Amino acid sequence: MHVKKGDKVRVISGKDKGKTGVILSAYPKEARVLVEGVNIVKKHTKPSQVNPQGGIISQEAPIHVSNVMPIDPKSGNPTRVGYKTVDGKKVRVAKSGEVLDK
Repeated sequence: MHVKKGDKVRVISGKDKGKTGVILSAYPKEARVLVEGVNIVKKHTKPSQVNPQGGIISQEAPIHVSNVMPIDPKSGNPTRVGYKTVDGKKVRVAKSGEVLDK
């Protein structure tokens, strides 16, 4: 996948197009990512020990990884990702030349 947990991304398609957020978790087998503040769904919960009231809660749902693009640290715009070998390690590189991996 071209994105990892902790990356700042922008949504490029779907109902939340244009929103930005940080990836909270990635699910490579399903090719989906959970982005902070994006794809909010309402979930009905039964009363439990943790939530004795029960009711409807809002939470993020995963979106497909093809609908997000990482944000270039240099320009702040969405960018495509390339790969380069630096010191024997494969790193992700933005098309501006900026390294995305720390």
